[in-house]
Amino acid sequence: MNHLVLTVIAADQPGLVEKLASCISTHGGNWLESRMSRMAGQFAGILKVSVPANASEALVASLQALNAQGIRVLLAEGGSDPEQTCKPIQLDLVGNDRPGIVRDITRVLSELGVNVESLVTDVSPAPMSSELLFHAEAVLAVPLSVTLEVLQARLETLADDLMVELVLRSDE
Repeated sequence: MNHLVLTVIAADQPGLVEKLASCISTHGGNWLESRMSRMAGQFAGILKVSVPANASEALVASLQALNAQGIRVLLAEGGSDPEQTCKPIQLDLVGNDRPGIVRDITRVLSELGVNVESLVTDVSPAPMSSELLFHAEAVLAVPLSVTLEVLQARLETLADDLMVELVLRSDE
């Protein structure tokens, strides 16, 4: 079996996911996991599929042919997951929206060798003031050599500068 990672983007329309699923199924592929969403009239997603080795090339050609229907698909061969040398940490952040929040937070994470495994963000009006609030939820892969206390301290220093509330949770 081969594993493929696909990135998909197209104008949002009914039946879009079904077209992808049919294409994958027709070639003996199996839809393993995905993250998909509609934003600003576009539908975008990333998914992982497995396909028999002898059907891989045909599936790739079929997925690329979807471009004629306005569905752009970028493909990459799946690799192996890295050795488990990190611990998962949940990050929740809320604060007044301003440009650069994601850049500033991820700079600190990068300096500590922390990998962002998933990130969901949105901006919405605050309940009372209607000021825009930025909200982020992330799953971080924190190196075993970085303690939760060190990560918390580094991010809290930044959180004070950004005026955001920050919560870190370990599932351990």
